[in-house]
Amino acid sequence: HDENELNARAKDILTIQALGLKRRLEHTHSMSAVIGISGGLDSALALLAAAKACDLMGIDRKFVHAVTMPCFGTTEHTKQNAVALCNSLGVTLHTIPIADSVRSHFRDIGHDETCHNVVYENAQARMRTLVLMDLANALNGLVVGTGDLSELALGWATYNGDHMSMYGVNVSIPKTLVRHLVRYYADNCKDKELSDTLLDILDTPVSPELLPPQEDGTIAQKTEDLVGPYELHDFYLYHMLRFGVQPKKLFRIAKIAFDGEYAPEVIYKWLRTFVWRFFAQQFKRSCLPDGPKVGSVAVSPRGDLRMPSDACVHIWMEEIERL
Repeated sequence: HDENELNARAKDILTIQALGLKRRLEHTHSMSAVIGISGGLDSALALLAAAKACDLMGIDRKFVHAVTMPCFGTTEHTKQNAVALCNSLGVTLHTIPIADSVRSHFRDIGHDETCHNVVYENAQARMRTLVLMDLANALNGLVVGTGDLSELALGWATYNGDHMSMYGVNVSIPKTLVRHLVRYYADNCKDKELSDTLLDILDTPVSPELLPPQEDGTIAQKTEDLVGPYELHDFYLYHMLRFGVQPKKLFRIAKIAFDGEYAPEVIYKWLRTFVWRFFAQQFKRSCLPDGPKVGSVAVSPRGDLRMPSDACVHIWMEEIERL
């Protein structure tokens, strides 16, 4: 609630991200950093951290190769924001449309493009990762991942798609904190064009943009409508991993914390979603790329969260049922 403290912490966190990336780039003797840019929050933060890493290394920001890969669900609005962000930061921009490649892949596996199921969505995410990885090889570089802690907790990532990178700078940043960091940068960058772009990104609904836009060209797929409000999920995640709080108490303290903001039945609904997804999606966290640890809560299998991928959720779900 203290703006000065918030700004000081945001500055520290961005510095930790940038220093972690700087160290990895230097250690691997990388000649470039490759990042997929969607025009959304997570990739914006990753790009800001990469630009700062370049500044810390004393090299031109053209070292960063930002790649926008429009496909079936890309809206003109997010595409324009992605391009504007890259131009303002002075990084190298590539635009690589992937629709033809994805259609070719659909033909190879016998998938009907009019069937907008998980194959339709995940093929796009995996094609983007393929492009980024191969481009990084061509540029003697390293792919910088953009996925955040909240997405990892929920498993809201395509396995071996946006789930995978060579170094993930946002890996321990929850979605609610991503917003604070991007807003901090927008408020303090002293570049009106960059600030306006970041503020517009903040106002854009969070979306994977894997389904076709609505008839008016707006985003059809809104993440928080599908998996629930991130502020609730981040609250659950923090108290569960930091203090070992179980469902009964988690529900009780969430009702106190969000009194007047969310009805008890809404809190309950998304608590069920969180617990089920957290257990079911551990397999994605078991093979997580490296990234900097920023706060007291993290899900790295190498030191923070020792959890089998087939851990049974039944005891927790039974406790939720009794609520």
